[in-house]
Amino acid sequence: MLNFCTLFDSKFLPYGLNLHTSLMKNCGSFHLYIFAFDDKCQELLSKVNLPHTTVIALSDFEDEELLAIKPTRTRGEYCWTCTPSTILYCIKKFGLDNCTYIDSDIYFYDDPGHLIREMGDKEILLTLHRYTPRYDETHISGKFCVQFMTFKNKPESLAALNWWRNACIDWCYNRVEDGKFGDQKYLDDWETRFNNVHVLQNPAGGVAPWNVQQYGVETKGEEAFVTLEEKKHRLNFYHFHGLRFLSDNKLSLCEYSLPARAVELLYVPYIELYLQNYAKLKQLDNNLDVWLPAANNLETFKKNTLNFLKGKYNIYRINKFVKAWPK
Repeated sequence: MLNFCTLFDSKFLPYGLNLHTSLMKNCGSFHLYIFAFDDKCQELLSKVNLPHTTVIALSDFEDEELLAIKPTRTRGEYCWTCTPSTILYCIKKFGLDNCTYIDSDIYFYDDPGHLIREMGDKEILLTLHRYTPRYDETHISGKFCVQFMTFKNKPESLAALNWWRNACIDWCYNRVEDGKFGDQKYLDDWETRFNNVHVLQNPAGGVAPWNVQQYGVETKGEEAFVTLEEKKHRLNFYHFHGLRFLSDNKLSLCEYSLPARAVELLYVPYIELYLQNYAKLKQLDNNLDVWLPAANNLETFKKNTLNFLKGKYNIYRINKFVKAWPK
């Protein structure tokens, strides 16, 4: 049994449903713990009733330490602050042998168990950013990406989680300060700070907008493959970081330049599934506020979006925070 946890609010519901769909397709035996970061998210997830899933309300999860610092953080910063606490909560509350944190905007194309088994007897699994050189922001965002991290219910792993939780409660902001950035830069020295840490070696895990330029991408049916340094790998997961709808015919894929094949073979099917899940959610709550404009005609919106991806509209990218980052 593989145990996963993720967190998101109602704005990210379609991403979360996409994530769950990908686990249902590719992961044989799993349980997903979703931390619903607002009441609307919890309400709709209870109505959708996803299989192999437990929905956890903030009121059940938040403790005194988290509530004390909550007013000092933005919505996004508070989510980052809570990441290690969600993993600890699942391991302790449900007595799990292992728990893998996954970002809500990743999508699995193969069994994530292949990645987790790579860690063997180690207690902690970390995922590299694997930046394309021109996008290397290790000095800002860190060497490792929080997107996919596994922790076992063992002493060194729990010590690392408690250390990380305390560090995030002390400082977790969307800015660079004294070598820190959000929840992520804390991971940079874990290979020496803690024992039993394994860094994922499989390059098919953690393909993302900041590194996909290094890969060739192809598909065969529902299977996806990436080629790196002339070696083909079955794509395990892709991180759709930064994908946002801006208006009825404009969207931001990310702040990076993407290969056309990645857009065609990964983004188009993902967005089609996103729109299907959006339509399901709108049937449950017509006033749902998600990362999608209130299109009067969903089919027209879908057509406009797909035409946009085929080059009939200008691509708008959001250079989020870039100007504020030191070089």
